[in-house]
Amino acid sequence: MAEKPKITSELSRELNLFHVTMMGMGMMIGAGVFLGMGISIGNAGPGGVVLTFSLNGLLAVLTAMSFAELSSAIPRAGGVYNFARVGFGRGTSFLAGWMEWFASSVAGAMYALTFAIYTVRYVKALGGFGWLFSLLNIESGSAAESSFIYMAVKITAVITAGLFIYINFRGASETGKIGAIITMGQTIFVVVIGITGILVAIKEPSRLANFTPFMPAGWSKLLITMGFTYVAFEGYEVIAQAGDETINPRQNLPKAMIYSVLIVTLIYVLVAFATVVSVKAVQVPDGTAPWQWIGSFGEKGFGEAVAKLMPMGNFILTIAVIFSSTSALNATVFSATRASYALGRDKMLPGVFSAIHKKRKTPYGALIITGIIVLIVATVLPTKDVASSASIMFLFLFFLVNLCVIKIRLNMADELTYGFLMPLFPLFPVLALIAQAVLAVWLIHMSLIAWIIAPLWILSGLAVYFVYSKSRAEVTDDEILVLDEKLPATDDSRYSVMVSVANPANAVSLVQSTYKICGAKNAKVELLHMAPVPSQVSLHDAEKYITQGKESLAEAMLYLAMHFPISFTIRYCRNIARGIVSALRQKKINLLVMGWHGKPKSRLFSLGSTIDPVIERSPCDIVILKDCGRNQEFKNSLVLAGGGANSALALEIASILTSPEDGQITVLTVDTGRRDFDVEQWFEENRPRLQPESAKVITKTIKSRSVRRAVLGVSKHYDLVLLGTTNRPLLANFGKASLPDTIACRCNRPVVITKSGGTISSWIKRWI
Repeated sequence: MAEKPKITSELSRELNLFHVTMMGMGMMIGAGVFLGMGISIGNAGPGGVVLTFSLNGLLAVLTAMSFAELSSAIPRAGGVYNFARVGFGRGTSFLAGWMEWFASSVAGAMYALTFAIYTVRYVKALGGFGWLFSLLNIESGSAAESSFIYMAVKITAVITAGLFIYINFRGASETGKIGAIITMGQTIFVVVIGITGILVAIKEPSRLANFTPFMPAGWSKLLITMGFTYVAFEGYEVIAQAGDETINPRQNLPKAMIYSVLIVTLIYVLVAFATVVSVKAVQVPDGTAPWQWIGSFGEKGFGEAVAKLMPMGNFILTIAVIFSSTSALNATVFSATRASYALGRDKMLPGVFSAIHKKRKTPYGALIITGIIVLIVATVLPTKDVASSASIMFLFLFFLVNLCVIKIRLNMADELTYGFLMPLFPLFPVLALIAQAVLAVWLIHMSLIAWIIAPLWILSGLAVYFVYSKSRAEVTDDEILVLDEKLPATDDSRYSVMVSVANPANAVSLVQSTYKICGAKNAKVELLHMAPVPSQVSLHDAEKYITQGKESLAEAMLYLAMHFPISFTIRYCRNIARGIVSALRQKKINLLVMGWHGKPKSRLFSLGSTIDPVIERSPCDIVILKDCGRNQEFKNSLVLAGGGANSALALEIASILTSPEDGQITVLTVDTGRRDFDVEQWFEENRPRLQPESAKVITKTIKSRSVRRAVLGVSKHYDLVLLGTTNRPLLANFGKASLPDTIACRCNRPVVITKSGGTISSWIKRWI
């Protein structure tokens, strides 16, 4: 009886570029900017508040490009969680999703409270509670009135949060459409405030004196205000959460991120300028500067300033804040839900988090639990320190994203399909990393509690991961799996050689070629086989594809086991090169030996789609063997001396493989007249690398305009040709083979290609 196909539920793709751009803007133009404006002026001064939002906008653009690049290559719901899963593995990705879920949920509660505060404030100003106060016999300014207002704010916040939780349940289309409408409204009101400020300054240039002194507290205070208001620029992250629900995500997600950050930064700078010039000097008490008067109101300073700026300022401000806080609430609920959904989808959290409503196609399980968190925080917790905790969480998250974009571009660029690539890589993510680290440290001056809450949440996440998630997490195609492994009997500090066996049928032949190298190095040997599991096959069935490789490795082990400590590992990775490099780093290998069949099938690679990236990324020495099997005896070897560590390693390997009794090694250089190279001096410098008992060595120089033709011409008279490969980056050789690679491809003799791992870059690759 045929097995029934498995039916799975998926999120619906209904969001276009406009929807996701508005979603990001809606989260950024939220309560954070209104609460942070007065605090920033009070701490950093009039010029400091403008610089706070300008520099934060620049930092946001840098990180947004990292988000854009990663979202275009990994367009799935989960955002930072997915990026960390691909870049660093399960543990780091769980913490990323865990922090993102917390930060977005708490931010959502803060926006619900902000909406409630301004709504209740405006209703009270209109006298809307007068009849109720009379009925309950509550006097104006009394403690009873304060308690009533407090309860009214909490109840309004809960009702508002509940409404937007329901809107998110209705589906991505409703979420996107309602969010777009609200965002357009809030943007219009906020832009009106900014433009009014410019018009007032043009009409009354004397108000520009409000910017004097420009930064009375110096740069240290500016760093504090930047860290505190960083949450106001967090919205573009929510766009990454919509990867499963966006039309043409590889194109639309990067555009939406860049567009939203640029537009919002311009709006923030306009509003900051308008806030500073909104108050005349004659409107504040004697001796108090306008910026100091605004700053004295703290988080309410923006409202007091706008009330002085324009007619009906209180009304316009209230409408703007209502639009902004509800839009941000809508976006944060969406973001937090998708973060927890991704954790449930990959079995890192219980299955309820991955449950999708059959009709609405929304992750209702994750939404319900996220909604509970939002409602509890809105009801119980204060906002300032928790908002600071959200900021520091986002700083941690975005720091991780900038690390991910560097690692994924370097290690997996050939595996992914990018819709956007940032320019000047890796300059922008490195600058962002430095800035985010500084802001996170300086935030301690704004809120010590934030530096208590954030670590506590992270520690709780670690506990959940090790107790529950680690053993249950679902395997993804991006992971490197150990399918079978035999560990060495002893874990000593001996020189380690790894032999990468691509074709199990050639395992013994490749090991025979490695025998002399292992003996000369007194090495322990690790055999590595990357299992050829077809992409359409579930990894749970991978065991079916390791039998042949396991048998061949066992045969090869018998050949070496009597002479060297030997072990093996069989792994699976979607990209073989990444799997090999990962094994080299994990096991701290000193030398990698690989077989090579000859000229690559594709012109895009010099030696092959696997060997080229391994050479580029390997942290250790590499020896690549072509036609060197079957226990061949090499008596006449040719080493091309080009200078550098790679050629020196070629000379060392030649002294190992060439017969010491009656063999001869010729160190060759080709004089093209373009540079002076003393082959005799080079050989003397590298003589210590020769084996104690090695073949006779002679040096030879021939003149020719073409190194390639000269080497290929003389190679016919030798048993073995050894070449050091180029140190140029992989992309520099992309589509055009280097000189050593061209010679290796065209030479009809056994060839050894070497690459030294003794450089600073290789040391970094080994340990980091």
